[in-house]
Amino acid sequence: MKARILSLSILVLSLSLFFTACQKDSGDTTDYGTQSTTHSDDQSRFSNEVDAVANDADLTLETTAGFAGRGEQVQSLICDATIVVDTMSNPRTITITYNGTNCLGTRTRTGVIVISMAQNVRWKNPGAVLNVTFQNFKVTRVIDNKSITINGTQTYTNVSGGLLFNLAALGTITHTITSSNMSVTFDNATQRTWQVAKQRVFTYNNGVVISTTGTHTEGNVPNVAEWGTNRFGSSFTTAVTNALIVRQDCSFRITSGKVEHATANFNAAVTFGLDASGNPTGCPGLGNYYLKLVWSGILGIPHTVILPY
Repeated sequence: MKARILSLSILVLSLSLFFTACQKDSGDTTDYGTQSTTHSDDQSRFSNEVDAVANDADLTLETTAGFAGRGEQVQSLICDATIVVDTMSNPRTITITYNGTNCLGTRTRTGVIVISMAQNVRWKNPGAVLNVTFQNFKVTRVIDNKSITINGTQTYTNVSGGLLFNLAALGTITHTITSSNMSVTFDNATQRTWQVAKQRVFTYNNGVVISTTGTHTEGNVPNVAEWGTNRFGSSFTTAVTNALIVRQDCSFRITSGKVEHATANFNAAVTFGLDASGNPTGCPGLGNYYLKLVWSGILGIPHTVILPY
């Protein structure tokens, strides 16, 4: 599951040239075209990598009998990491060490993730809680060698209970991810603190379907998934205004959803799951989906582009 969920970072990178040109052509030089695309790229990379670690954690937990509550032990399937399990300590820990192998094709990962859970907790139980600590977790994008480094601790909660191994029988499983202290270091050495509050609902419909939403309200902005200060020193919120849907029967790609970024200088909205004309579409198999990105700066002048992903 984890290996094929769409990463938007390369796509957002490809938009930067468009927006730079758009900014120059429009004469709307105060609309922060470079800032909007750079922040969108930063946020999408952070969100995607946090979700990828969540997928690794789910996979590792469910293949480790002492944590999941399953009666069997299964070899971990993370291609670029080694796993060390300690079931005797309290809390019990699973340590994932990423080795920088480029088995994922688009990026490399180094650093350590430590999953910790109290001795009397089983991940399959409703309300089970664990902590996931990021230790110099660095992700480098192959296409341009740019990286982000994440430190801090997140709390995962298995709200509904149940294991993804049994999803088809259970029908639905709900997880939440929260954090108040994620340190993010960007490729220009700028370091910021971001918060996370998201819910992931797993269902089964001709394969796994993942629906991700934001659960925080910041001021008058609801459905916020990430918020904090971006690399330019501006406070931001990223709200999921329509749930982001990833489907296994569409090659684990984002098939629909919408996010909105807001700062004091610009607003940007991205809609997913469209055809080349900008209309909602079904699963294209190996073909392209399209997204529509609309952004405006302090003058309120909109800029729109439709591109494949």
